[in-house]
Amino acid sequence: MSIVAGVDSSTQSTTVLLRDAATGRIVGSGRSPHPTTTPPLSEQNPQSWWDALVLAMRQARVEAGVHEDDIVAIAVAAQCHGLVPLDASGEVIRPAKLWNDTTSSPEVAELIERIGAERWIERVGSLPTAAFTASKVLWLARHEPEAFARMRTMLLPHDWLTYRLTGRFVTDRSEASGTGYYDSRADEYALEVLELIDPARDWTAQLPEVLGPSEPAGRVLPAVANELGISRDAIVGAGAGDQHAGAIGLGVRPGDTVFSLGTSGVVYSVSSQPVTDLSGIVNCVADAAGGYQPLICTLNAAKVTDAVARLLGVDHTELSRLASAAPRTADRPVFAAYLDGERTPNLPGARGVLSGVGSDVSREQLALAAYEGVVFGLVRGLETMTGQGVQRNGTVIAVGGGAHSPAYLQAIADTVGQPVEIADGVEIVAAGAAVQAAAVLGGVPIAEQRDAWAPRTRRAATPRADPSLAVVRARYTTTAAWRDADLALASDS
Repeated sequence: MSIVAGVDSSTQSTTVLLRDAATGRIVGSGRSPHPTTTPPLSEQNPQSWWDALVLAMRQARVEAGVHEDDIVAIAVAAQCHGLVPLDASGEVIRPAKLWNDTTSSPEVAELIERIGAERWIERVGSLPTAAFTASKVLWLARHEPEAFARMRTMLLPHDWLTYRLTGRFVTDRSEASGTGYYDSRADEYALEVLELIDPARDWTAQLPEVLGPSEPAGRVLPAVANELGISRDAIVGAGAGDQHAGAIGLGVRPGDTVFSLGTSGVVYSVSSQPVTDLSGIVNCVADAAGGYQPLICTLNAAKVTDAVARLLGVDHTELSRLASAAPRTADRPVFAAYLDGERTPNLPGARGVLSGVGSDVSREQLALAAYEGVVFGLVRGLETMTGQGVQRNGTVIAVGGGAHSPAYLQAIADTVGQPVEIADGVEIVAAGAAVQAAAVLGGVPIAEQRDAWAPRTRRAATPRADPSLAVVRARYTTTAAWRDADLALASDS
């Protein structure tokens, strides 16, 4: 039996999923944690990702009961945006700065001022925030000039893992388009962005080659094959960003809408055509199948309900039950849930605000406000996507840890006015990486492999009639707009 391996190297852990190359059937999985981080400073040693990959692969291989020669292809999806600087010998110079490290906020503000927000959006499809790699490159130049001077190659997290597998410096369109210096529409690096950081440096020589979705990165190195316990002839896919691989793993098509409810929150769709949002709310990055993936990302999703559950002294099951029991009154509290800085809107110094609280406030109302505060913020971004022409005539799907909560699913269904589907038990990011590995192995377009292996979904929530919802959303919009303006004013003073 031929087996393909899909890897999800997230901020929290590495997951490996093994699938039958002929049928897509999942035969084994493994997981190993990464060191925890505490934003605004969020860094990890890339070696910890590799160590976790080795352990997770071993667990998956044992569970599947397969021989190392059976694992004939592998692809890696990973957390987006981070910066992994290497020296002339290919060694890591310093810990990687991760996507949720917002210490480079002053640097991205400077780059936006120098380039111009609309000009940058028109060039790369998104208005970069502190999450994007470009800001971290300038941070390194400003704060650690010796490390910056030593840097000869700069990679993203999944690029580095692919480099460890193959010895090649390569990336893919989906990941490159989240750097702030790659134009996925023209399929070229926007070197003028990096030249603002250092005009004398040969940036072309320091950037990985951008591969197509079904293009192999190479063969696994013999020593690495031995360490991982996979075939020495295993072929390696180009890899992808985590959200992009997740779309492949879910089988997302144009018109579908995905709510990803992790620590942070993401709403995305896929499109054959790029979207340009000059407001900077919508990021138009490349997808992992040759098209585009318009999305919005917030820093505050499940962490909001985590915090409220802690304050109320309940677990997530009870928090969801409390929210479900809350009366749907038009004067219920609303929560602009910017707890630890926010990315959409771009307010890195933000904190949350709870409004409409009376002396008779109940635990149920606070629980509901937490769920609605997350969902309203995501839907506010989704409506901006729709205004830019993104289709919404397909299925609404919820994924991530928050998708296990009935209260999150019901809040999404009620707010968007559509049923919400979930894919039970599917590790979608690792599953999508395995789809890519199978496509590379079989020499077929990744979109064809995606459709063949798309998982079944089931309906988990149906919208209810709630006459108060429009009023509550209007109050949320007013509260959030006030908070946006208040924080923007504070950051300017």
